[in-house]
Amino acid sequence: MCGIVGYIGKRDVAPLLLEGLQRLEYRGYDSAGIVVSSPKSAGLKMVKAKGRVRDLEAKVPARFKGTTGIAHTRWATHGAPSDVNAHPHMSADQKVAVVHNGIIDNASELRRKLEADGVEFLSETDTEVLVHLIARSEAEKLEDRVRETLRLVEGTYGIAVMHADFPDRIVAARNGSPVVLGIGEKEMFVASDIAALVAHTRQIVTLDDGEMATLKADDFRTYTTEGTRTTAEPTTVEWEAASYDMGGHDTYMHKEIFEQADAVDRVLRGRIDDRFSTVHLGGLNLDAREARKIRRVKILGCGTSYHAGMIGAQMIEELARIPADAEPASEFRYRNAVVDPDTLYVAVSQSGETYDVLAAVQELKRKGARVLGVVNVVGSAIAREADGGIYVHAGPEVCVVSTKCFTNTTVAFALLALHLGRTRDLSVRDGKRIIEGLRKLPEQISEILKQEDEVKELAEEYAAARSMLFIGRVRGYPVAREASLKLKEVSYIHAEAYPASELKHGPLALIEPALPTVAIVPDDDLLEKNRAALEEIKARSGKILAVAHQHQEKADQTIVVPKNEDELDPILMGIPLQLLAYHTAKSLGRDIDKPRNLAKSVTVE
Repeated sequence: MCGIVGYIGKRDVAPLLLEGLQRLEYRGYDSAGIVVSSPKSAGLKMVKAKGRVRDLEAKVPARFKGTTGIAHTRWATHGAPSDVNAHPHMSADQKVAVVHNGIIDNASELRRKLEADGVEFLSETDTEVLVHLIARSEAEKLEDRVRETLRLVEGTYGIAVMHADFPDRIVAARNGSPVVLGIGEKEMFVASDIAALVAHTRQIVTLDDGEMATLKADDFRTYTTEGTRTTAEPTTVEWEAASYDMGGHDTYMHKEIFEQADAVDRVLRGRIDDRFSTVHLGGLNLDAREARKIRRVKILGCGTSYHAGMIGAQMIEELARIPADAEPASEFRYRNAVVDPDTLYVAVSQSGETYDVLAAVQELKRKGARVLGVVNVVGSAIAREADGGIYVHAGPEVCVVSTKCFTNTTVAFALLALHLGRTRDLSVRDGKRIIEGLRKLPEQISEILKQEDEVKELAEEYAAARSMLFIGRVRGYPVAREASLKLKEVSYIHAEAYPASELKHGPLALIEPALPTVAIVPDDDLLEKNRAALEEIKARSGKILAVAHQHQEKADQTIVVPKNEDELDPILMGIPLQLLAYHTAKSLGRDIDKPRNLAKSVTVE
């Protein structure tokens, strides 16, 4: 959500910042803006625009030169999308400019006080209070002016600040919203996401909560909001700029669906231990003795990560025989849950920055719980806060709708379940069986993706539906949940997921020819139960699309997927439904990579 990019150095800054904003478009936004300055010119120059980055670029004048600047893509929270509400925000004397991700919880109170002192506000945003507070500070240093302001603020922020009186620096700060620094050769960068930086540098520093930074062209320093210096060593990111290109595909979603075979290969690589029929997960920081003491596993995530956690919980119960369940992190952190010392908590987030998940991790750590992270971004906040974890190695995922990261996360949970199972009572034979199944996944994913033309035809047929029902039982239910989410996210067709066993307890009333049902029908010990559900729907003239391991007689159409081990089948069964959502949205002309109202990395509540 929202995007920040800033630069200080010798290069012409406007084209560089606009390029950075384009690389952050996937995060979701509704307006954009840019501020630049130069040692040779007085004051700050600003351009803002509602709409896309291309709309901003069209408004930037030819003589918009500078060597220092900050820019922003905004996802509206306070105030509707507009030129005025777009960031950056600037003080009345045009000396202070601020870009901000996050939410200032006490903005209304601060605004009232400032208005009582005669300050006139131009926008409806919470961010504008930061600008006026910094502008009114009488501290000698810009860092101290920012620090004074942040002491008054309650809420979350990732900010970058410029001041005309301090043209040699940008000051950044973080609390609950990501900020990364890019270290170049006599040039420095700041951003909310490494995607904006990798075209220019792979040396990054990630700020922690409560940490600030001053960037000059040839140096940077980090310190706490209390002023204590901190030691920040740059790390090298593994992703390259080419990872963010479409690679010949029409959309990032299509590209990322087709990257899944390679992505799964990456998450497995180097982790399988054939000798003991288990896996190496050294990053867990959990030895065998500690693993055997675990009495319960609680998985926390939001959206797609929550659904991956549901699949993960089932695999942990089946393979390790440890009670496990998944819960939305946003609910867990507010219900005053009992934190058990014998419970292993697992936090799941593609970005590693999802605010509700991060806040749950921090609360669990405060109460002494052991927390593992399952994340895609190395060095992200959840990765740093957790006691250990698993990187899913999906590579950059640019489309707002998650596909390859969901699949890799479920595979990561299969690895965790196998590890815990072999530490306890899972036999060598079963361990070997699961390993053989894991090794089949990349080839089976490729086999499924070869059915794209068939799925495309189905999608064009189902695109006329106003609503769809997705059903599954036990292993199939989380797949149904994720598939229904994919469809509604990207096509805007209403979709609902229900356990197949619950049809008779209410949803059967909805069944009619106009409501198609997508049924997940794995060839396992519940096959006949699932077929009975199809009978119930067909008896009421319902239209059925089945995803199954063999043709289903009662279904109008069947997408046949390869059979793996029962425990691993859910990993494969959702993939054709990603294609279904994609081609449904494409046939309806949707903005596939940037669905309306959504953001990739949800860093506010």
